[in-house]
Formats: sequence, C-alpha cells, structure tokens
Amino acid sequence: MTTYLTIGDFSRATHMTVKTLRHYHEIGLLEPADIDPQSGYRRYSTEQIPVAQVVRRFRELGMPLEEIRSVLTAADVRTRNEHVSAHLRRLEDELESTRRTVAALRDLLGPPTAAGDGPAIELRSVGEVRAAAVTATVGVEDVGAWFQGALGELFATVAGQGLRETGPAGGVYADELFTLHRGQATVFVPCDGPVRPVGRVEPLRVPAAELAVLEHVGPPSEVDRAYGALATYVARHELAVDGPLREYYLVGHRDTPDSAHWRTEVGWPVFRTRVDDRSPVAAQPGGDRRRARESR
Repeated sequence: MTTYLTIGDFSRATHMTVKTLRHYHEIGLLEPADIDPQSGYRRYSTEQIPVAQVVRRFRELGMPLEEIRSVLTAADVRTRNEHVSAHLRRLEDELESTRRTVAALRDLLGPPTAAGDGPAIELRSVGEVRAAAVTATVGVEDVGAWFQGALGELFATVAGQGLRETGPAGGVYADELFTLHRGQATVFVPCDGPVRPVGRVEPLRVPAAELAVLEHVGPPSEVDRAYGALATYVARHELAVDGPLREYYLVGHRDTPDSAHWRTEVGWPVFRTRVDDRSPVAAQPGGDRRRARESR
C-alpha cells in the first residue's frame, strides 16, 4: 500500500524547501505522486524520498538540473556513471582554474620583486624567416578563437604541402589590438620551402627584429603579467621602438591540453645600445629547446 505525504511533510523528510519542490515539479524533475483535482494539493509517496535525497545531494555538488535529470533517467548504471564522471571532470577543471586564480591574486598582493630577482629577460636579435601566415583585423574579444582556427589551418597547410617546420609558431600583433582592442594580427609557422597560397594562408617573410624577450608559462589569459614585466624592463633599461609586439609559442595546445604547461615567449621591440653576453645574435625563438626536441 502506497503511503502519501503532504508537500510540507515531504519537505521535512527530504530537507528540501516547499518552493524548491514546486520548482522541481514545474520543470518535471521531481513530480508529485498525486495531485488532488479539487484543491490542487501535491502529495508525494514515501518511495520518492530516496530519489529526492539523490537530487538534493547532486545539487549540493553543483550538478546542473538537466544533468541530474539525465542521471535519474539513465537506462543503466554505466550511462548514469558517465554523466556523474563528466560532472566530476568539470569540477576538477574548475578547481585547477581557481587554484591558478588564487596564485595570481597572491602574487598581486605580495611585495614587489626585488631588483635582480625578477623574471629572466633576454635581449635577442632574430633574423628574417620564411613562413606560412594568416593575417586579419580582429577584435580583442575574438582573437582567441581566431588564433586557434588560424593556427590549425597553418599547421595543416604546411604538412599538406610537404614542408618542414623550421621553428615554433609565432604571432605579430599591432599596437591597435592593445590600445583600441581592434587591430591587425598575424599568426605564422616558419617553414623551409615556398608556400602556395590556399584559403587564408599566404607566404610571408617575417622581418628581422631586435627584441626584449620574456617567457610566460601558463594559459594565455595570464600573459598580461609578462607584458607588464617587459614594459617595466624596457622603460628602465632599453630604448623602445615603434613596432608590433611578437609572441612565439614554444608549447601549446598541440603539445598538451593542460594550459598550465603552455610556454609562450613574448617579444618587445627595442633598439639595442649595448652588447649583452647572454643574448646571442640572430638567435632563433626557443632555439635551444627546439634543438633538444629534435634530438630526441
């Protein structure tokens, strides 16, 4: 024999508010076992208590209502566990993102870095290189998606034309992209032969430049700290010149999906007035690391 509870008693039994139970009824997640046709009062069966407890526990764990519905209606245990595992992976990703944010905030709240103990900045002269490139005028809100699409197209084109990559992929970004949040951006892949234009890909000779270079480790969303450190260094020690900023992508999405391990060299154009023994002339971006990878 089925035993019914009023919505108030069911609320006390499941630790769900009456408002929540009404909402779950409206969206079809947890419907009453019976509704009085005269009064409209909702009644729940005692057999629904375990289901309600599962729903409440998953909500406490941050699972969206639609996913809870998928868990409850899963055809078998394996399918149900796949939904739970997917939510667990999202929680782990969010936790890692939160950890990086906390670390960045701690750095901002900490004391300034003492002179001589800051990030390693290298003065570098880079030579002209032949490359396959994609160039467009983009807004800063779209540059991430545009960058990933362009880079994928470049790698596919270089491989499809039987060319050999001769260095890490790079980017050249006009000042307007930073000052006006809209400007010209170029992504390129250095390669050893003539590039046949196809789609958005065009051949390009990336010009020689003198750069102050700093390596950033982590996701692109945190690269502004590297730019700030470079700007401070150049203002104090070097003669800045007009010209687009550069980035070289030593380790990226193609190497690992974990953005915490991505490595990007940021280059600020300068006019060098002194020789620095640590700064080889005509060095290739990431040259030592690239040669090490090729030797393995």
